[in-house]
Amino acid sequence: MNSLDMLAIAAVLLLGVPHGGLDGAVARRIGWPTGLMSWFGFHLAYVSLAVLVALLWWLFPLPSLSLFLLISALHFGASDIADIGSDWLPWVAHGGLICIGIPSLQPALVEPIFAILVGAENASLLMAGIANLFLPWVVSILGYCGYACLKIQYRKSSISLLILAGLVSVLPPLISFALYFCLWHSRGHMLRLWRSLEQSERQRTFREAMFYTAASWIAAGFIFYYLQGSTATSLVQLTFIGLAALTLPHMLLVDYADKKNKKEEALP
Repeated sequence: MNSLDMLAIAAVLLLGVPHGGLDGAVARRIGWPTGLMSWFGFHLAYVSLAVLVALLWWLFPLPSLSLFLLISALHFGASDIADIGSDWLPWVAHGGLICIGIPSLQPALVEPIFAILVGAENASLLMAGIANLFLPWVVSILGYCGYACLKIQYRKSSISLLILAGLVSVLPPLISFALYFCLWHSRGHMLRLWRSLEQSERQRTFREAMFYTAASWIAAGFIFYYLQGSTATSLVQLTFIGLAALTLPHMLLVDYADKKNKKEEALP
């Protein structure tokens, strides 16, 4: 790993992870009860899910990484078109960018990263499986471009996807992932949620997000201290296993509970 890769990981940890700090506001929006015990219950459930994911990764690394890539694809795809719709073809095309596009377009650089996370043999198996998905993903992008010609609301997002795919094909994987995660995914999520908040809720949410962010950084520091291996290896493990641990509770809130709540509110 060179200095740019280290900078990319730092950006993910310092600029990308904090978007999950808004999950408390999402929980209140879906009707999570207020009060000390409810607050404690929410945090206990959130942290317990994260710890469970980390434990399962330690026990079953290959299935855990595979599942992480799958749920990340679902989450990224839904987030990229959250302001537009939920049609399956755009969802698939956007969802495959990070989890299929980067490994397929930069295999020589991605496989060593996967090897750090799941071992060399498992990394080879996973790369072979992802390679089989590359052509269907490319077909989905071509279909998406045609679909966007018919549904004009998807035109801007389809062009953005093509630009991002071009960047993924030429940039090192950690750099392209950091750019997407920090400047596209996290930024978009925070802006959408912030705009949806009442003015009276924003100050509380900001303080809450700062607290969660600081807590996650402190926890990451302790975990990094106790990880064995080189600095580069420990940073890769901390970043991606940590993201996997936080993605499950975050996705359940944002992509399931919050969307279900919005649909129920929209019903007459």
